[in-house]
Amino acid sequence: MSVMAAVAPTRAHAAVFSGKARVQHRARAVRRAPACKAVAEPSAVALANKAEWKTLGSVCAVLGSQWGDEGKGKLVDILAHEYDMVTRCQGGANAGHTIYDDNGVKYALHLVPSGILNPECLCVVGNGVVVHIPSMFNELEALEKAGVKVTPDRLVISDRAHMLFDLHKEVDGLREEELSGNKIGTTKRGIGPAYASKATRNGVRVGDIRNPVKFAEGLRALAKDAAARFPNFEYDVEAEIEMYKVFAEKVTPYIQDTVALVNKEHKAGKRVLVEGANATMLDLDFGTYPFVTSSNPSLGGVCAGLGLAPNKFETVIGVAKAYTTRVGSGPYPTELFGDLADELREKGFEYGTTTGRPRRIGWLDIVALNYASMINGFTHINLTKLDVLSGLAELKVGVAYKLSNGEVTTDFPSDTDTVGLVEVVYETFPGWDEDISGARVWDDLPKACQTYVLKVEELCGVECRYLGVGPGRDAIVIKP
Repeated sequence: MSVMAAVAPTRAHAAVFSGKARVQHRARAVRRAPACKAVAEPSAVALANKAEWKTLGSVCAVLGSQWGDEGKGKLVDILAHEYDMVTRCQGGANAGHTIYDDNGVKYALHLVPSGILNPECLCVVGNGVVVHIPSMFNELEALEKAGVKVTPDRLVISDRAHMLFDLHKEVDGLREEELSGNKIGTTKRGIGPAYASKATRNGVRVGDIRNPVKFAEGLRALAKDAAARFPNFEYDVEAEIEMYKVFAEKVTPYIQDTVALVNKEHKAGKRVLVEGANATMLDLDFGTYPFVTSSNPSLGGVCAGLGLAPNKFETVIGVAKAYTTRVGSGPYPTELFGDLADELREKGFEYGTTTGRPRRIGWLDIVALNYASMINGFTHINLTKLDVLSGLAELKVGVAYKLSNGEVTTDFPSDTDTVGLVEVVYETFPGWDEDISGARVWDDLPKACQTYVLKVEELCGVECRYLGVGPGRDAIVIKP
């Protein structure tokens, strides 16, 4: 596959471009032979990496720093082998994490934490998650068919987590229809309506399923509320209640007080890994509102959605693509169009894990990344999909925004309309031709790639410690 490129500049330079600019590139094939320097002995690299993971804190959060789909699941899958517990704390089945095992087998996870491939790891679905129980069991059945058996001693679900029902999905679709030309672009998985039920205090919690009378009353009340709001709402609540009698028997062994569990395990010296879902730029409070998700994927949401105190977190890793993507509607300052966007989308396989929707493509946005870092207090950056950029003659990084009044700012605007009108100030850097997917240590990377990483690190003020160079579990470089 070719990627578009132009003659590489001899040095970095800054320029102002429209956030909607189309970038022209000529086709040039990625040079495959030689791909890169000889790869270091795998066993030596594996041992060095394992030693690195042990230096991370006893409580570590892996959070998305952009608009989602950054590759969080892969890092969580790697780190899960060094942690006793992997937790989800917000979102629902709208989050899609793709991971690969040592044999290259692909797993697409939505509700189950990515640590499930480690048989020694306990996976926890925290109180901040909204859970569609039928989808959860579909996921467990798919894992079992792939040879991964999940039992209640491997997975626990918070009794405080709120339940998401098919009626929430129906309401999600009806709500989007009402918005007409101003659609949010949700996954229509019912996430927003489920959180709305929680906020209006008429939601049904997972623990309620153990009390048939309370559960039925709660679900009927939800259905009545939706029917009063939407004239076209159709939903057989009694059939749903009957169906959940079967699910009650299946799910009850998995239900626990996870707030007590996580804190007891941490106090006992167990290591806790938090798998963030969605990302900061989709945060209900900090994202490009209203084009956001319905929860708080930032660190504050982690604490609230897990019941673990802020002072327990020692490591917070921000995951960022070496470029950016976004699914759905909303402003996207560094967005690319045309051939370059199409080819990067194909090369990076940029299609939603949950919906299959093609992702929008853009250059790396340092303004947004620094904003996310400020909110979350990142201690490290995991820069992913560097391999997708191989073959580009030049790379652009958005370093500031020019507002409509001529002011140049490095602050991310709170007003969505303002974000949609900014012009992006770019710095441009030479690209590289080499296929870096076989790189496993820093010296394997071409000089231009190293320069790009170091410049991103300089611009965001946080070490880009972990570098993704391919989809496999071992396709990661730790910067010395």
